Amino acid sequence: MFGTKRLGFGCMRLPITEPGEFKKVDIAQVERMVDEFIARGFTYFDTAYMYHDFESERIMRETLVKRHPRNSYTLTTKLPVMMLKTEEDQERVFNEQLEKCGVDFFDFYLLHSINLKTYSRAKRLDSFGFVQKKRDEGKIRHIGMSFHDTADLLDEILTEHPELEFVQLQINYLDWENDSIQSRKCYEVARKHNKPILVMEPVKGGTLARVPEEVERLFKAERADMSIASWAIRYVASLDGVEVVLSGMSDMSQLEDNTSYMREFQPLNSTESAIIDKAVEIINASIPIQCTACRYCVDGCPKHIAIPEYFNLYNANKQSLNHLFSTQEFYYDTYTTRHGRAGDCIACRKCEQVCPQHLPIVEHLKRVSEMFDKR
Repeated sequence: MFGTKRLGFGCMRLPITEPGEFKKVDIAQVERMVDEFIARGFTYFDTAYMYHDFESERIMRETLVKRHPRNSYTLTTKLPVMMLKTEEDQERVFNEQLEKCGVDFFDFYLLHSINLKTYSRAKRLDSFGFVQKKRDEGKIRHIGMSFHDTADLLDEILTEHPELEFVQLQINYLDWENDSIQSRKCYEVARKHNKPILVMEPVKGGTLARVPEEVERLFKAERADMSIASWAIRYVASLDGVEVVLSGMSDMSQLEDNTSYMREFQPLNSTESAIIDKAVEIINASIPIQCTACRYCVDGCPKHIAIPEYFNLYNANKQSLNHLFSTQEFYYDTYTTRHGRAGDCIACRKCEQVCPQHLPIVEHLKRVSEMFDKR
């Protein structure tokens, strides 16, 4: 289906000319990056309606579509379900996307950032029927979704919507066993449904490109010739069923690095896999809230707060180097549709009485609330 090497160009973190001014993209550098990406044999470009303050699709028109033959690349964008209010919004947004990108069709089109809340909206607006209609009209080649929620919900959606041809998941070696993000569990669901997998956040917003010194020494001792980020990208690319690994490359040096080891991709060997397991132990030992997710604290909470999940998301956000876009915020919002917010804590301290780690849970929840509730 994908007909491409395993590396995809994610267009959410393009180089900018002024810090914090995300509309001010360095067009000349993006042109060089696009040209080099294609010259090295890669074809997959991934954008979305709201990336770079709603300018990313237009930037793709200028740097890619106007400058390269249509059959030399594949272009992906997404329906912003979280922003839709009426069924008519879908047609309006889709036509706007075609115009902004300057194309007659999209190779791949996703329902964007599906979770419990957006899935309910997508069903109400018949977004699944809408993308199928556009595929029937020839304006979309393949349909899928990007997903941020539990494995159980993913299983439900893929069961109810077998027409989806692929799924895009957040997977990286740090989130693989994370109980909030559920990378491994979601991966296994996608494999059960025989859906090709696209991976987002393989380097976790840059976090896994700048690891603790002890981890860096481990990596360099084994492969002095490989970048730190290469371990993260090769990890997910080594998984069966992964067709494309998206990397949000922000400058030419990142592109040159990513493409250098993905041109002739070599899966991780057993020694490298063991080193990553050790790296995960070291990184997790440095996390701010040392919660083991035993869940003793949850049952007696009068506000039904998802305490371990929120601590996981807090830790992930503190470790992240990407302050432009936080996937942890998506997961937090998802959990609050089913559970109380961190700020709902009434400090009854029932949780602290049963915590085997003797954590100051009430104080930690205040920190979580400051991070996620006051956006």
